Amino acid sequence: MVVFKCCHIKFLFSKPYCITIFVLYNDIPKFMETIILVVFFLGYLSITLEHNLKIDKLIPALAMMAILWALIALGHLPVFDVDTVSKSLHETHIDEILLHHLGKTAEILVFLLGAMTIVEIIDYFDGFATIKGFIQTRSKVKLLWIFSILAFILSAIIDNLTATIVLITILQKVVKERDTRLWFAGLIIVAANAGGAWSPIGDVTTTMLWIGKKVTTPELIKYLLIPSLVCMVIPTLIASRYKAFKGKIDAIEVNENSKTPFGATMLYLGLGSILFVPVFKTVTHLPPYVGMMLSLAVVATFAEIYSNSKFSMSSIDADSDVHGSHSPVHSALTKIELPSILFFLGILMAVAALESLGLLFNFAQDLTTTFPNMDVVVALLGSGSAVIDNVPLVAASMGMFSQGVDDPLWHAIAFAAGTGGSMLVFGSAAGVVAMGMEKINFFWYLKKISLLAFVGFVTGYITFMLMRDYLFV
Repeated sequence: MVVFKCCHIKFLFSKPYCITIFVLYNDIPKFMETIILVVFFLGYLSITLEHNLKIDKLIPALAMMAILWALIALGHLPVFDVDTVSKSLHETHIDEILLHHLGKTAEILVFLLGAMTIVEIIDYFDGFATIKGFIQTRSKVKLLWIFSILAFILSAIIDNLTATIVLITILQKVVKERDTRLWFAGLIIVAANAGGAWSPIGDVTTTMLWIGKKVTTPELIKYLLIPSLVCMVIPTLIASRYKAFKGKIDAIEVNENSKTPFGATMLYLGLGSILFVPVFKTVTHLPPYVGMMLSLAVVATFAEIYSNSKFSMSSIDADSDVHGSHSPVHSALTKIELPSILFFLGILMAVAALESLGLLFNFAQDLTTTFPNMDVVVALLGSGSAVIDNVPLVAASMGMFSQGVDDPLWHAIAFAAGTGGSMLVFGSAAGVVAMGMEKINFFWYLKKISLLAFVGFVTGYITFMLMRDYLFV
């Protein structure tokens, strides 16, 4: 496009060659920005089509991140640090802005690493088997409500992805009939995503907003607890009248021998330690990952005491390796989702590249001009999260909008991105993992569950708007 433009000018006006070079030089920044947007679009498309392309989404995410920053460096493009207070752009050096965004991203990744490790330590002691003890009924309707409530509560503590894995594992032991189990799994997805939206540690996107100082824990709970509850209750209430939830299931097999003596203790200690993190942040005003590391240290200490194993994370001698192989902490560290961590690194740093160029800031201005009503923008964001990954959507929104901390817009984004993904089975991490564990067909979910999820999203968001406009004015 640029070469054609230059030749076109030279042909029409017969200007000297130096003028052609001047025009080309002046168009380089715009040309490079176009290439960057194309690379981002192709990378984003590859992430969305990971199942069709049969490649893990971390590969295009990492490649996209590296290529975008390389293009910025090679093109000597000016990079900016967005000042959210004055809503202005301040030019800075690429090394400084890269380190700045890496630091913000690292806070999220270290936080997630700590949370994942605690969850794996709980699982090492078979702590989640304790939850099965709460199930004392064979009524399908009562089971539906038990699983929905557990999903809503657990996802707010150990995140919606882990809560879904835990509950579907229990579901497979409780409900033997697969057709019935699919219905339960679909409602667990809806409830888990709803539960993750109102907690700062319940969903990756909400955690991003919390660590990014867009929302605080008290205000997030105040604005989103009731809307999220509505988003869970309405679909569950409607589904409880379906034929699939009539009658009773077969007798539940109880196998108490599968639980270790410390399972319940580690479950409550682990969940309590994760809940302690927002309290630690509120009291100390330190970044959340500091509190998460403290919680991990406490849980790991009790895990080592209970397992009676000798283990040193920093030791490299052979004896320690032998003991380490039997350590709950070592076992947990080998099971954490490193592909997810690398995916988050790639996508967050890729979005940071667009933010540093000021592209997201300018796009936000155009978007608010086109859609003055921000509820329409948020609704589109929620619908979009059902089709494409909500992590880059929220990361982009954090670079697009410059509203202050606890502005209702951030709470609306947290709710929309967290619950909107339930409308399609691959629209959320919880849906993807349930799809894999139960082999849920896309069109079955679209026909049976999507409408329920849509109703929950709409009623929840209407509840949010009513509370925002009339209760918290």
